[in-house]
Amino acid sequence: MSERQPDAPKPVAPQELGFERILYEKAPPRATVTLNRPEVLNAFDFRMLRELARAFEDASWDDEIRVVVLTGAGRAFCVGADLRSWADEYLGKPGEYWKWFGAFKDAHDRLREIGKPTLARVNGIAVGGGNELQMGCDLAVMVDDAFIRHVGPEHGSVPAGGATQWLTIMVGDRRAREIVLMCEEIPAARAAEWGLVNWAVPAGELDAKVDAVVENLARKLPQTTRYAKQHLNFWRDFAWHETINHARDWLALSMATDEPRQAIERFLERK
Repeated sequence: MSERQPDAPKPVAPQELGFERILYEKAPPRATVTLNRPEVLNAFDFRMLRELARAFEDASWDDEIRVVVLTGAGRAFCVGADLRSWADEYLGKPGEYWKWFGAFKDAHDRLREIGKPTLARVNGIAVGGGNELQMGCDLAVMVDDAFIRHVGPEHGSVPAGGATQWLTIMVGDRRAREIVLMCEEIPAARAAEWGLVNWAVPAGELDAKVDAVVENLARKLPQTTRYAKQHLNFWRDFAWHETINHARDWLALSMATDEPRQAIERFLERK
């Protein structure tokens, strides 16, 4: 990126950051980060992950920002990793995939450790790593005509970037296994019933609900809220830090095997 490294932990105007894969807007007390690759349903590539990490870092430094909203452009929230870029750049290249996964981990850590409440505005389907991003937020409101789904066991990737760590905490062991192993769609109403998201609302009511949640959160004391969030993160952090680097290495090595190559090739042939 063209931006030089900051001299101090001071926020800057979003336009100074030169983002290409996301939109970053500040309207205190809210900052909004929008995944902005609607042509691929907001699938994330390396650059998007790097931009997400930088936006979350900037928001964490901005004392005027009390709440951060994460959403997607177009008709999807996020469908996870860009499998075409995987096919081009990472299949058969464990070392390169390991580097890519580092950017994924950094984006998640910046989001979870942002020090202020985060709200996922799930405007459409959330698949694979897209669900893991919304799970990384504190709260989530979802349109009622969308669904959540994990497909890793069908596409040669274990969903160990949040799902295997956090689903058991959020929805319980049996439901977590159902989501990961069955790879079936979880409609928004069921996701809310299970606790995978907080609220499922009609599309016409999505922004009003987001506004109401933001207004509520913005009234809270920032220092106290930050520390409360740190404690609430205990089980997520414990599960994450005990597994994520092991997952990074295993998934990287798996890129040298036939399963992911054949699965991703079949997926891309169908598109």
